[in-house]
Amino acid sequence: MFLNNTKFNDKWGLQFDLQVRSADDWSNVRNTLVRPAIQYFINDQNNVALGYLWQTTQNWLDGSSNNLLHEHRIFEQYILNHKFKSIYASHRFRVEQRFIGRANDDVFAQRFRYFFRLIQPLKKTEATFTNGMFVALQNEIFLNLQNKDQLNNSFFDQNRLYLATGYRFSKKMDLEVGYMNQAVKNINNHTNNNIIQLAVYTRF
Repeated sequence: MFLNNTKFNDKWGLQFDLQVRSADDWSNVRNTLVRPAIQYFINDQNNVALGYLWQTTQNWLDGSSNNLLHEHRIFEQYILNHKFKSIYASHRFRVEQRFIGRANDDVFAQRFRYFFRLIQPLKKTEATFTNGMFVALQNEIFLNLQNKDQLNNSFFDQNRLYLATGYRFSKKMDLEVGYMNQAVKNINNHTNNNIIQLAVYTRF
């Protein structure tokens, strides 16, 4: 995962992330996600954004041809950043309008997501954390708001719990690696995915 935040001035900025996800056993690329958003900074701790996502899903099915599906999303989000003692905390609230491409029909649905992330530097820092090792803990819950009967017939969609360690090279760049447990509600059962994630964060 690559995630960048660029501030044009005190009020406006661009958020962008690019993700490439493998299928099981690293056999092939299953998903790609491209997600830009325009940000408005209310102050140093609060910002809102309006964004777009394009996602592809590559399904390799035994005995059939390759199946490439697309999903487009519009999303609105609010982010609150704050510090608690030596821990840097971030909360993100996001609503998505999903245009999901399927083999036989397209589906429109809306989804709510709540995400929090905690960063603990491993060495004593000054007022701001600009360099050194850190550990990170985050969690995100996904809830279906509309047309859940065409998805998994459930208000609960999925949960992603993530623990990572990383290094902050400067106030402009982090590199981290971590483990994510993704619990997904399907129509008839639950799926748990064990994920290793490599992430690069940049800030300009």
